[in-house]
Amino acid sequence: MKKLSPVHAACLQATSVLACAVFMPTTQAQTASVNDLKEMVITGTRVAVPITDVIADVTLIDRATLDREGQSSLRDVLSRQPGVQISTTGSYRSTTSLFLRGASTSQSIVLIDGVRVGSATAGGAALENIGLDRIERIEILRGAASALYGPDAVGGVIQIFTREPTDSVDVRANIGAGGDGQQMAGASVRGSAGMIGYSLGVSAEKARGISTVSNPANTSYNSDLDGFKASSTDAKFVLRPNKDHAVTLSLLQSDVNYQTDSTIPTGTANPLGLTAATLDTHQIGRTQNAALKWEAKWLPRWTSTLTVGSNAELSTQQYLRASDGALGALGKFDTRREQYAWQNDIRFDKDVASLALESRNETVDSSTAYTVSQRTVESALASYAFNRAKWNSLIVLRSDNNSQFGRFNNWAASGGYRLTDTLRVVSSFGSSFQAPSFNQLYFPGFGNTALTPQKNRASELGVKYQKEGVSLSAIAYQNQIQGFIVPSTNVQSSLAVLRGGTLTADVRSGNLNYSVSYDYADPRSYSSTPASNDLRLVRVAQNVINTRMSYYMGDVTVFGEHKISSNREDAKVTGTGRDILGGYNVLSVGATWKVQKNTSLMGRINNLNDKQYMLANGYSMPRRNAFVSLNWAM
Repeated sequence: MKKLSPVHAACLQATSVLACAVFMPTTQAQTASVNDLKEMVITGTRVAVPITDVIADVTLIDRATLDREGQSSLRDVLSRQPGVQISTTGSYRSTTSLFLRGASTSQSIVLIDGVRVGSATAGGAALENIGLDRIERIEILRGAASALYGPDAVGGVIQIFTREPTDSVDVRANIGAGGDGQQMAGASVRGSAGMIGYSLGVSAEKARGISTVSNPANTSYNSDLDGFKASSTDAKFVLRPNKDHAVTLSLLQSDVNYQTDSTIPTGTANPLGLTAATLDTHQIGRTQNAALKWEAKWLPRWTSTLTVGSNAELSTQQYLRASDGALGALGKFDTRREQYAWQNDIRFDKDVASLALESRNETVDSSTAYTVSQRTVESALASYAFNRAKWNSLIVLRSDNNSQFGRFNNWAASGGYRLTDTLRVVSSFGSSFQAPSFNQLYFPGFGNTALTPQKNRASELGVKYQKEGVSLSAIAYQNQIQGFIVPSTNVQSSLAVLRGGTLTADVRSGNLNYSVSYDYADPRSYSSTPASNDLRLVRVAQNVINTRMSYYMGDVTVFGEHKISSNREDAKVTGTGRDILGGYNVLSVGATWKVQKNTSLMGRINNLNDKQYMLANGYSMPRRNAFVSLNWAM
């Protein structure tokens, strides 16, 4: 028998333990109630429903959870969620790739306050731009969702909601510092005055950082430290003239300027003759988001929501001479989206019928010439949600008319059946499509104008168990993508299959909370060319286990987090072919102390075991580091 590596052995052992937890739930865990059993989520159906009734594989991360975990960035929070993997090109803020159920960044949708964000050139959202401090809650929908949300929702949807107004005045401030020069500060005020609610906030972060590229063989290698500066500002105003109408204006601007190791791209003028050793490269990103939403209850059974949204994803690369800051070259890739949506929800007893019209216009403004720099997508959606005592289901039909590729129709059908009061079987089937990004079509030396939209069929089957203090689930999925566009080569292969499964367990027993998830992901592409047939998709690990435990002791809460990941494949730093990035395990610990009624102190040590590992070939990840923050509220 082949000997297992320590990582694989740990994965198998933890998988066995978790499988027992999922299929033989204990009755020893006791608690009065679990708060999230009463939580409402929107992303799974586009209509607010209790999380216990959602058929889809959905995770809710509320503000209280974000505060308890004390994570420093959005990527850190997402990387610990079931079905989510993250890849990053080094340091604390840098280009971040998202893999939802093995699907790439461009195959998942990110929304902020209901407005789609992301780059039409790169094809995905710049998660590194978005500050964590200004987020109220995050909802993660895993699984193909183009029928609900349109093109590109192959792997799922991540929806971010910014801070909400409060009934009474709420003033908060925080300040923190940590290893590698980490510093952060933030302040906010929320409340209401008459019929107007408001929320205003600012935050700022910076770090000295680490050297981004770790492999001297990489042509971009430079041993200097690569730091970052980031800031975020948001505002939300809610006007409620009466109980049946609400108008919400949400504004967000997040900026980041992070250093990286690189060379000036081939074909770009280099009058100063800069090399990797003499370059100081800055990636400057800005996410601007605005949403104006009018929610109106016209009749007891009829609610209408009209949303007008705007998103700008601005990206600039500055190539400076390290000795004096002289500008050697400049690159710009800006995307602007204008979006409109009108959704009508009509209730028939407990059933809900939804009808929606949507329009989205994308425009590219870049220092690189694109043959086409604008496109529109016009969409219509109809859905019906059946809600019965023993079962519920959701049927969705959608039609999207893409100005470049024509009309595409998609559908989805899902259902859940309660075997007992605590155990439910769920399943779903559906289709999605994804149009090629502007980079895939037109980027010089890389673009392929012969590319056509990818089409896919997805299915999943699972069981969910929920009882006071215990929440367990087991989900298996498969997603077949016809005409898959291989990200690294931009070649359209015949097929890709994303298959895998997720096991989760969340238990609250007295003062002890613990959660554990195991993900198996095996995304592969297939081609008629033997050399490129049956290849694992890069930067996705087959086995990942996330564990978190916390214990409450009056004014003090202690917690620990452990991540175990098997290996992943990535393109070689030099030459052709692939390298294997080794598996790893990372342990983090922390504590929160409520010093007095309005003041708390939080400290955590990340990567306590000082593990050296990579999520992208040749790029560093932070080693052991500590972070401490002081939080005040009135």
